[in-house]
Amino acid sequence: MNFTYPKNEKLKSKITIGLLFTEGKSVSKYPLRLVYKAGSLNESEKIKMGVSVSKKNFKKAVDRNYFKRVLRETYRLNKHLLIDNLDQPYSFMFFYQTKDRLTYEEINTKTIQLFEKFIAQNIKKPASESDSNSEI
Repeated sequence: MNFTYPKNEKLKSKITIGLLFTEGKSVSKYPLRLVYKAGSLNESEKIKMGVSVSKKNFKKAVDRNYFKRVLRETYRLNKHLLIDNLDQPYSFMFFYQTKDRLTYEEINTKTIQLFEKFIAQNIKKPASESDSNSEI
């Protein structure tokens, strides 16, 4: 598995970010939130990810930058959970939404739980669909 976060995976388009906030859906696992929207990416790109930490919760840029680095790192190490289960391209924004200063290990655990929750809610398994159709 390639544990990188290359430039082509970074969400930088203002148009795409705007669409995420107007048309996107979200899933939360306190204190993290993942806002996502399917489609609207090139065929070669499977995923675009951006991270954000609120200025309201952390006044100092040093603190915001620390938590953004932690979010990027936890995404980088766990993105295989998303990529292996995606059937179409997705754009994501990843938020840290609390004033609490969680440790890296706690944030990493919550990230894994958040990605698993996203997969459970949004990715349809072909085996389960065929099972439900055979019962009818």
